[in-house]
Amino acid sequence: MFGLSTEKFVILVIIALFVLGPERLPHYAAQLAKLVKQLRRMVDGAKNQLADEMGDDFNDVDWRKLDPRQYDPRRIIRDALLDEPVRPVGPAVSAVPSVVLTAEDETLAAASLAGRAPLLAGESAPFDSEST
Repeated sequence: MFGLSTEKFVILVIIALFVLGPERLPHYAAQLAKLVKQLRRMVDGAKNQLADEMGDDFNDVDWRKLDPRQYDPRRIIRDALLDEPVRPVGPAVSAVPSVVLTAEDETLAAASLAGRAPLLAGESAPFDSEST
C-alpha cells in the first residue's frame, strides 16, 4: 500500500497515537472510517457506471492487454519498419533491456563514428548554441 511495508505502517500508527493522544484519536478514527467508506462508494459507483456505459462488452475486455508497462518502444518501431513483426521470446517487460545489433547496424555505427576523433582527456564535447 503506497510503498509502505508493514513495519513502517505500524510505526506511523504508533506515532499517530502519541501525536493525537487518547482524547482526539476516536474522532480522527471515525473521520478516517467515513473517508474509506466514501472512497469505496465512489469506486463502486465508477465501476457500475463504466459497466453500464460499456454494456455487455465490459466483461470481454482483456485488461492485461491494455497495461502500458507491456509496451516496448523499440519493438513497436521495429514492427513498424519491418515487413513482418518480430515477437519477443520472453516476457514483454524486462528489468534490463537488451540490444542486439546486426552486422549492418554495427557497420553503420562504425561509419558514423569514423569521421570523428575521440575526445582527449579534459576536453569538453562540442556544443552547438543554435540547436537548443
